[in-house]
Amino acid sequence: MVIEYTGLNLRQINDMDYDEYLYYYREAFIHKMNQTEDGRKYLEDAYFYKQTKPDRGRLREKFGNRKK
Repeated sequence: MVIEYTGLNLRQINDMDYDEYLYYYREAFIHKMNQTEDGRKYLEDAYFYKQTKPDRGRLREKFGNRKK
């Protein structure tokens, strides 16, 4: 996947630092997922599952500001 995304050959990929390879692998995966509707849905869901803090603005839009 990284070879197709970057256009580099196998030797160049092998000479990369591991963190650089992981960066290109991540970018290639995101690029590939963005090619289809199901892939975009997957990326959107993954983003929302990763969030740890609530979106207070959106919650207030949906439920109003209910301070007691």
